[in-house]
Amino acid sequence: MNTFGQIFRLTDFGETHGKCVGGVIDGCPSGLYIDVDFVQSELDRRAPNKGDSNSTQRTENDHVEFLSGIYEGKTTGGPIAFIVQNQDGKPNWESNRLLKPSHASFVLKEKFGHQCNEQGGRFSARQTVCRVVAGAIAKLILKQQNIDIQSDTISIAQVSEEGDTAGALVECRIVNLPAGLGEPAYGGFDAMLAAAMLSIPACKSFEIGEGLAASTMSGSQYNDVQTAGFQFLTNHDGGVQAGITNGQPVVFRTAFKPIPSLRSQQQTIDYEGNPSVLNGSSRNDRCVCPRVLPVVEAMAALVAVDAFFLQLKNKIL
Repeated sequence: MNTFGQIFRLTDFGETHGKCVGGVIDGCPSGLYIDVDFVQSELDRRAPNKGDSNSTQRTENDHVEFLSGIYEGKTTGGPIAFIVQNQDGKPNWESNRLLKPSHASFVLKEKFGHQCNEQGGRFSARQTVCRVVAGAIAKLILKQQNIDIQSDTISIAQVSEEGDTAGALVECRIVNLPAGLGEPAYGGFDAMLAAAMLSIPACKSFEIGEGLAASTMSGSQYNDVQTAGFQFLTNHDGGVQAGITNGQPVVFRTAFKPIPSLRSQQQTIDYEGNPSVLNGSSRNDRCVCPRVLPVVEAMAALVAVDAFFLQLKNKIL
């Protein structure tokens, strides 16, 4: 499953220590002006921060190169292919032979028969570079409809031990979406958002509107009452009712677990099941925030554009 979307689709490829990562975007209409500087600025938000000790010490410029689907600055309607070169991939042979706690190591061993972490490079957060490129183009489409997507860090867990990592909570808002987006039953807008967010590495939770807090409320407290002119008095549903947008801001939150790779030693086992010690590394962030924010926005943008195009298809039929 390397493709996301039904009409506006991203298919991506590449591993964390390979030559490059990249993708192909299908379903983008022709004539869209591609603001390359904007696309690059979104990548810059996701890129490592060299001046921040909490950011990975891996150095990547994350410069996007478009290979097809754009002519004289505008989309042609054909597949948009792009690559981003990996410049600082440094596989660690010693740690690659050890299972990393709460990492993909063990499950990939069980699923694919992998015998080292290097074989699981496809599952690295490095892959989110591709999502940000496609999301930036989706944002350009949404901008034409005055639709804006913004995310913020709500909280970061406090850690006391040197070299430890921290979990984080992120909130995202999609503003000016029209009512009517989303499909009945299994294709709800919120269901698509949930799938998109939970596909981001380290994401462990998704809630929309009041989310879990809704379980503590009464109906009279919760219901989003409308007044004359169909105006809502509240937005407890987070902009989605029955899986379909209602014109209110879509507000959701995603929770991310601490990054598994600590900067201090951890007890673990090797791929043969023998006890071992995994040394710490500074080539991983201490928290997904703030670098995950453009990734969350990108996935939200992909969902929104796909829902728009599905709605157009429904109207045509």
